[in-house]
Amino acid sequence: MQLDLYDKGIIYFDFSALYVDCCGVLFLGNMNMKEGFMKYKLVLLLMFVSFVFNPAIGNAQFLDNLLQKGMDTLSEDKSPTGMSLSEDSIISGLKEALEIGVGKAISQTSNLNGYEGNPKIKIPMPEKIQNVADMLGTIGLQKPVDDFVLSMNRAAEAASPKAKDYLLNAVKNMNFEDAKNVLNGGDTAATEYLKEKTFNDIFGAFKPTVSEMVNKVGVTSNYKEMMGKFSDIPFAKAESLDLDNYVTDRAITGLFVMLGEEEKNIRTNPQARVTDLLKNVFGN
Repeated sequence: MQLDLYDKGIIYFDFSALYVDCCGVLFLGNMNMKEGFMKYKLVLLLMFVSFVFNPAIGNAQFLDNLLQKGMDTLSEDKSPTGMSLSEDSIISGLKEALEIGVGKAISQTSNLNGYEGNPKIKIPMPEKIQNVADMLGTIGLQKPVDDFVLSMNRAAEAASPKAKDYLLNAVKNMNFEDAKNVLNGGDTAATEYLKEKTFNDIFGAFKPTVSEMVNKVGVTSNYKEMMGKFSDIPFAKAESLDLDNYVTDRAITGLFVMLGEEEKNIRTNPQARVTDLLKNVFGN
């Protein structure tokens, strides 16, 4: 800690980006909000030191003003635009952005060709059995391969609406520290956070729905037909594949890709901020 007295009655304290002047104006830099209690004690210390070096300002009004300014500052955070935001505003704004993103992502992926027609999330032939597709294609049996790939994407499209509740529940669990970190992160910081924290839980909850759709839209039957054609080829071998795991993994991954695009749109496109809360948190 260093203490310097400047001309004209200005007192400067170097407390890691914390400053106070003789008029009672308090400024705080980029301190961690977890240290709120410590900073509160620091404000009291500054008041004491101020009395020692400048008795003229030692009155009740000064105390009230300084303490109020300090505590007001400690309770605030900033949006990327520099606007002061409360904890509730930050959390609510990010959750609203994610909820809107989830709704749009589900709407897009659940449409016909929502997966099949989108190169970014289309579920491809599994790498483990890519040799099966290649071999069948060379001998004129491409149709069972195409039918199998199409059916996997149809299963993901049919199951997609069921993922909405799982994703929204995960959004509700975001706390202030998480929200503050992702607010100032990259264009898809919230989506990446959500994916990291919830992917396995969503996978376990979503898999039964995908399994149901895999059977309902004919993925299993198409897979068996394709593998049957392949097994007729002398000396042909293929690895085993867990269809349910593969389709579930790719379906959820695709949802997060689309959610990330929606988040990026809200962060970078003012027209996508359709509510006052989003405008306050992300800017007009």
